[in-house]
Amino acid sequence: MGIYFYWGEDSFAIAQAVKALKQQTLDPMWESFNFDKFSPEQSDAVVQALNQAMTPPFGTGNRLVWLSETTLAQRCPEEMLSELDRTLTALPDTTTLLLTSSSKPDGRLKSTKLLQTHATIQEFSLIPPWKTELIRTQVQRVAQEFDLKLTSKAIDYITEAVGNDTRQLYSELEKLKVFAADSKKPLDESAIAPLITASTQSSLQLLAAIRQGKTAQALELVADLLRQNEPALRIVSTLVGQFRLRLWIKLMLESGERDDREIAKAAELGNPKQLYFLKQELQSASLQQLQQVLPILLELEFSLKRGSDETITLQTKVIELCQIFQFRK
Repeated sequence: MGIYFYWGEDSFAIAQAVKALKQQTLDPMWESFNFDKFSPEQSDAVVQALNQAMTPPFGTGNRLVWLSETTLAQRCPEEMLSELDRTLTALPDTTTLLLTSSSKPDGRLKSTKLLQTHATIQEFSLIPPWKTELIRTQVQRVAQEFDLKLTSKAIDYITEAVGNDTRQLYSELEKLKVFAADSKKPLDESAIAPLITASTQSSLQLLAAIRQGKTAQALELVADLLRQNEPALRIVSTLVGQFRLRLWIKLMLESGERDDREIAKAAELGNPKQLYFLKQELQSASLQQLQQVLPILLELEFSLKRGSDETITLQTKVIELCQIFQFRK
């Protein structure tokens, strides 16, 4: 049936693609016999998966073998490479072999080149949080999947509220689909606002408090976000995206650019109409202040990824960020 390699950080999107592949491949009546998933915790997972892939299916339908979180495209011993080569070149037509990984394939490896020759490789990476136009397009696409009609302002609201979290996007739109029932009228912003879990909106409030140098308010918002079980790295991701956007706009303005279309394009601003308000906001912030922000946020991200205490680390860095904006320059 085919060989597929899915990779990227968007685990929910990969899970959706795997679900679709199962529906295409398996007979539901025989799924328990013909579907096998091998995880890296299992001993000899690769060997077992490749052996199972050569086994004919039972009953009707085809066989699907899934080797999850594989490292074959990052490191592959010579004996494993030989086994992989034998399997990929002789895979029965009745078998679909799926490999998934959160890491990018290393194009220098022989195993990766082998997969590039025989497999359909698809990337499932999260959209960078500052690429709001791409996120907005994703909201529109998923809304169409749900046959859900939304006004332009409703789409903008969801884009800001959900950000690049694919899992939450599907969850929120599924909720709105139930709410809309068989309504033919597009849902507007006022209708969906009470229903959407706008954790990104709270992060935007945190950004506003930092930009105004309001330390106490910013720390309270940090506490609220953590109480809502908002991942610390997602809070940082939103702040990085929003401050990066403002830095680009400020750089363009300082360089003498006056064409709003050029500024919006350079800053990858999803909704150019927002530029007027952002320009007004940036009058109270200097280029030097904005340039100091991103290194602190990168330090924060690095500390969190190394396992530092989320609450203490966030509080410390938020205080530093607020101090930058407490003095007008």
